[in-house]
Amino acid sequence: MSAIQNPFTSIPAAEFEFAALELYGKQYHGNAVYREFCDRLGRTGARVDQLSDIPFLPIEFFKSKKVISGIGDPAAIFTSSGTTQSGNSKHYVTNLLLYEQSYLKGFEHFYGNISQYCVLALLPSYLERKGSSLVYMVDDLIKKSGHPASGFYLDDLDALADVLAQLDRQESPVLLIGVSFALMDLVERHRFQLKNTIVMETGGMKGRRKEMVREGLHNTLEAGFGVTEIHSEYGMTELLSQAYSKGNGVFRTPPWMRVSVRDMEDPLTGQAFGKTGGINIIDLANQNSCAFIATQDLGRVYGDGSFEILGRFDHSDIRGCNLMVL
Repeated sequence: MSAIQNPFTSIPAAEFEFAALELYGKQYHGNAVYREFCDRLGRTGARVDQLSDIPFLPIEFFKSKKVISGIGDPAAIFTSSGTTQSGNSKHYVTNLLLYEQSYLKGFEHFYGNISQYCVLALLPSYLERKGSSLVYMVDDLIKKSGHPASGFYLDDLDALADVLAQLDRQESPVLLIGVSFALMDLVERHRFQLKNTIVMETGGMKGRRKEMVREGLHNTLEAGFGVTEIHSEYGMTELLSQAYSKGNGVFRTPPWMRVSVRDMEDPLTGQAFGKTGGINIIDLANQNSCAFIATQDLGRVYGDGSFEILGRFDHSDIRGCNLMVL
């Protein structure tokens, strides 16, 4: 069985390139939007024979195009939060099993079986709209945890604080996953000294608070929850896989996901390890849309494959991308 048929097996680094090239060929021929994009760049199927040749589709295409590889009706349509002026992304997912396998195997890769945890979710901005892939994932993790106290908390911060304190006294392992502004709201109302809880932020103030640099946000949350590290989840509507940080804002990917950096002036040129540039992602789970995504995030990638997110391009920063618009 090839890696693109079952991307969640352990993929040695030497085999990742072969798997990515195989999936590129499949998506070049089966995804009309991606094929036209590649053709306009002169990167036709015959001219792509190594990993560095594969074009990355700008994430903006998910806002205006139906990015689907192959045939089949969508089993779900995930949408972005639309906090910018440029509209919402739509990810047409024809195979939800790939998504479910990806987030379960990815979580297990870093944290072990979800059944070991009570999962408490503080995601008000996501619950208040339809089509959130994050809510779909966390809802499934809550169910699979099997813990009677697992669940979502919309705005009842006092009840959540009581549950957190009680579970910590019982020495129950807890995963508290929340959007940044809601976690800030919680620690402004309650102070904790948690010894058995992983606090994981999903990023973003969603217009509810002034944006903070990661270090300041994490320092405030560490003091408020009484923990030594704040964990982070890095994912997006347009992907089916997530990267995780166990502290200091350094993310690592599961074996079927890889991050690289492109030059900010020339989006078709890669950037060296440790240099700042635009984040590109290969997600081998993303078989039925596009596995090769040029995000709007700025970051650095290191020699061991770990990476940091340093910010986002604003519209004026996206130089050269007019060459990549259909």
